[in-house]
Amino acid sequence: MKKISELVLSDDVRYTEEHEWARAESGKVIVGITDYAQDQLGDIVFVELPQLGSTFQKGEEFGTVESVKAVSEIYMPVSGEVIAVNSNLADSPELVNKSPYSEGWLIEVKPDDLSELDTLMDKDEYLAMLKGL
Repeated sequence: MKKISELVLSDDVRYTEEHEWARAESGKVIVGITDYAQDQLGDIVFVELPQLGSTFQKGEEFGTVESVKAVSEIYMPVSGEVIAVNSNLADSPELVNKSPYSEGWLIEVKPDDLSELDTLMDKDEYLAMLKGL
């Protein structure tokens, strides 16, 4: 497993306590799991994502990530409607391990309220939380 100093943390995303990230882009929100989360899980072998058009409240479970050693729930960082899912993960779930902030994104959401992102942690706050674990 990586040391905290080896983790890739992106400046342009917000973080949840459950290790999801959210990036605002053109009024929508791209969601994935953090480098820390994928590193803790190990080799990811399956990703279960919601149907297009599904709606979730902030904090609700929207899917699961399965690795060789565990199954982990993934939670919505913001309330909204799922408008895209990363279909590449069906055949290549390892993209979450290789590229958690770009190719390994999970879903795209039309947020109910974009300001919910402001309640999430920035990179420094997330790093401080990780150091406390």
